[in-house]
Amino acid sequence: MPPLLRVGNTIGITAPGRKISKADMDVAIKTFQSWGLQVKLADNLFSNDHSYLAGTDAQRLDDLQALINDIHVHAIICARGGYGSTRIVDEIDFSPLQKAPKYIIGFSDITAIHLKLYSMGIQSIHATMPILFSKDASRPSIESLKRMLMEMPDRIQSPASRYSIDGSGRGEVIGGNLSLINDSLGTSSEPDTAGKILVIEEIDEYRYKIDRMLTQLKRAGKLQQLAGLIIGHMTDIKDSELSFGETVEEIILHHTQPYNYPVAFSFPTGHENPNLAWLHGGVAELNVNNGQGILSFTNNHTV
Repeated sequence: MPPLLRVGNTIGITAPGRKISKADMDVAIKTFQSWGLQVKLADNLFSNDHSYLAGTDAQRLDDLQALINDIHVHAIICARGGYGSTRIVDEIDFSPLQKAPKYIIGFSDITAIHLKLYSMGIQSIHATMPILFSKDASRPSIESLKRMLMEMPDRIQSPASRYSIDGSGRGEVIGGNLSLINDSLGTSSEPDTAGKILVIEEIDEYRYKIDRMLTQLKRAGKLQQLAGLIIGHMTDIKDSELSFGETVEEIILHHTQPYNYPVAFSFPTGHENPNLAWLHGGVAELNVNNGQGILSFTNNHTV
């Protein structure tokens, strides 16, 4: 578990996936500075050497590796998601973080990095990213990240949902974007989900594809022995020309029906605001009562 940040510490910004511009980062840089943090930008952060990605694979790999290796950088936040992290994740040497851990922060495509870190026993933070800092609606998400980085893990509460399944469970919290979780199967990042609280969220997919991904997780044995399941924002989920005939909630409940663990819908995490920060790999308790979910992390920090 990495240490909390203190005033005067340095946070590095890198882009392991889609490209960004200097203007995209201005608000985030000023925000971190207002927290009393120094900011270090990766050398190739604004590279135009690829039409979609934030530089070549070698550039993006070098940028993240340099921030991992730099003893004067105390946390690393990914500028945005999109796509690209899986192209480099197996080439990154994360072993320095096993000796001197520092938080790596992000969501969406960064789920690939979270799962790789988790396979090595390293905790990270699933949270909003600098590309979104300029949006007024992101303020609660940004404040949540600050608390996670500089104070302690949050207690996160979801609104009540008639689809939620009451109960309680305790375990390490893992997951993130559903597509990236599926993408990890059969790789070095494939998670052991037994006894874990699994978080899933998704954006811009068809309902039948949500069903297909959950079917794959079920066939791979990833849904059977969970301590709990959290469903975050399911954003812009579409139906195909031939309607699938089930809502996202019905699809999820269809696949979890055989099992006996709490299921919390409408959790404030994912591709909408609020996107509250949570500790990937952190131990927490999930309680769902009358359809309302509460996720409470065990605080291992000495403040």
